[in-house]
Amino acid sequence: MLPLPPRSCDSFVALPPAAPGGRLVFGKNSDRPADEVQEVVHFPAAAHPPGAALQCTYISIEQAERTHAVVLSRPAWLWGAEMGANEHGVCIGNEAVWGRERVCGREALLGMDLVRLGLERADTAEKALTVIVDLLEKYGQGGNCMESQMVFTYHNSFLIADRKEAWVLETSGKYWAAEKVEGGIRNISNQFSITTKIDREHPELKEYAKSQGWWDEKEEFDFAATYSYVNTARMTTSGDRYCEGYKLLNKHKGSITPEIMMEILRDKESGINMQGGFMTTGSMVSVLPQQPDLPCIHFFTGTPDPARSVFKPFIFVPNISKLLKTSSPTFGLDDPVKKQPRFQSKPDRRHELYKKHESAAAVMETIKDKGKEMLKEIQELEKRKISEMESILQNGCLDMNQVVNLFSQCVEEELKIYS
Repeated sequence: MLPLPPRSCDSFVALPPAAPGGRLVFGKNSDRPADEVQEVVHFPAAAHPPGAALQCTYISIEQAERTHAVVLSRPAWLWGAEMGANEHGVCIGNEAVWGRERVCGREALLGMDLVRLGLERADTAEKALTVIVDLLEKYGQGGNCMESQMVFTYHNSFLIADRKEAWVLETSGKYWAAEKVEGGIRNISNQFSITTKIDREHPELKEYAKSQGWWDEKEEFDFAATYSYVNTARMTTSGDRYCEGYKLLNKHKGSITPEIMMEILRDKESGINMQGGFMTTGSMVSVLPQQPDLPCIHFFTGTPDPARSVFKPFIFVPNISKLLKTSSPTFGLDDPVKKQPRFQSKPDRRHELYKKHESAAAVMETIKDKGKEMLKEIQELEKRKISEMESILQNGCLDMNQVVNLFSQCVEEELKIYS
């Protein structure tokens, strides 16, 4: 039984010509329990000995011999990530989905683990898709997706992008379908959205549907209609978040910049910027230039509610220092997630930026004039950083001394506003 109504996230991508300037723009809101802390962390590329083991959130799997550098926005209690990017310009976000197939209760790989594994092990979007489905086949997906004794489980869908293309991958247990994005824009939410355009699929996808009595071969195979209860004819007109996200992308088609993507993620009327027991606890926007000599730029909030958060830029360069102010405290083997039975207590996982942002949000709610002034300052900070990043993309010139601390420096500037 779900402790709360099923809620999920929203992920978006715009490809040229929907996004101008020969760039892909990726965006995601992570909607999670309102009291959950999301951290922004960086892990450098690494080599691992053959046969090494890797401990994910719940299970141990075989480690890859080499892993790529990644930057992740993740719930602070787990190993994986809600969203992130790697040094090769691959971006992935995942969503919770439910359908006819029963969700596995046993502990396996979380969808969030699969996000991180795809980023660490693949240098293109399609390779990341392959990594995820191979791991899904080998280890399965399952386990509690919330830091609570109440069980919250789901299947996963993924939006995967790189400099050249984007893919949607939707799973139901071990079965899956994938669609290469065409038409310039695509979004996913907490429902299956792949219909009859299936570019890759689990080899037994259709046979399994037949064996369950979900498909009789008389009509063209429709993944969403077969594996879920959604009326696919109404998906883009039904008024839910998936529909509203599709409308917002269409509204701006041809002019979708990072700023427009941030505006979409901040939209409260549509429910995309979620409020309440489940809320938007972290947000990400990435700009992926198709020109390989230009850097990919990834913006993360690391704080709840993008309408009063700063999207801070991150660029992969060598020797990036630890992102201390957005990294949560660790508890080692004493962490209640690692002990059996799990989740018997919940430690304070707030990082420094989260704490200061939390205090600032209270000021914005209670001291209106001060709150307006603070909001104006963080908006000006973000606007300035976006302008600086656009200058980098226009002239291709990187000052390594500045870029190595780019994200951390922006966090410091944000903290000054809050204090």
